Amino acid sequence: MRVSKEKAAQNRERILSSAARLFREHGIGATGVDAITEDAGLTHGGLYSQFGSKKVIAAEAIRFALARGKRVWQRALERNPGMRALPAIVDGYLSRAHRDAPGTGCVVAALGTDIARQPRRVRQAFTKEIKADLEFLSRLMPDDGNDSRYEDAIATFASMAGALILARAVNDEQLSDLILKSTAKRVIKRAKPRRAGRRS
Repeated sequence: MRVSKEKAAQNRERILSSAARLFREHGIGATGVDAITEDAGLTHGGLYSQFGSKKVIAAEAIRFALARGKRVWQRALERNPGMRALPAIVDGYLSRAHRDAPGTGCVVAALGTDIARQPRRVRQAFTKEIKADLEFLSRLMPDDGNDSRYEDAIATFASMAGALILARAVNDEQLSDLILKSTAKRVIKRAKPRRAGRRS
C-alpha cells in the first residue's frame, strides 16, 4: 500500500526522534536499526525507504536533535530578551533536569566523542549545526568592541558541554551538582559586559 506524503513525513519524524534519543542514550555504534524501528513502531522497509542506510540516519538524527536544541535556546531568548537570555540558557543547560535526561538533551555532551569516530557525512552534519549554534550564542555575548564574541561563544559552549559531561560521569551526586553550579556561575560571570576604565 502506498504511503501518503503526509504519512511519510510523520514516519520520517518518528524515525529521527527515536534515533536521536537512542543514539544519545546508548551511543551510535551501540544502537542498531532494529532498536530504532522498534522504538518508532515501523518496519525495516519503512526506515530504509526513507534513509537507505544507518549512516544517513545518524547524520539526519544529529541534525534533527541539534535543530531542536537550538529551538530551546530560541524560546529562552524570546522569554528572556536582552542580557537575560544567556543566563537563562546557561541555567537551563547546566541544570539537574538536563543532566538526568541525556536522551533528550544536548547532542554534544551525549555524543561528542562518538561523533569524532563517525564517517565524514555524520561529522559534516554535526559541524554545520554546531557552527550555527555558536553563531547564535555569539549574538548573545557582550559586545566589548574587541571582535571576540565568536571566540567567547566557543569558550562558553565548551565550558557548558564539558561540565555536563563531567556531571554525568561522576557517581557522587553532590560533586555532580557542584560541577553544574560552579560552571554556570563562572560562565555567566565571564559573559557579563566589562566596564570601561577598569583596566590596570
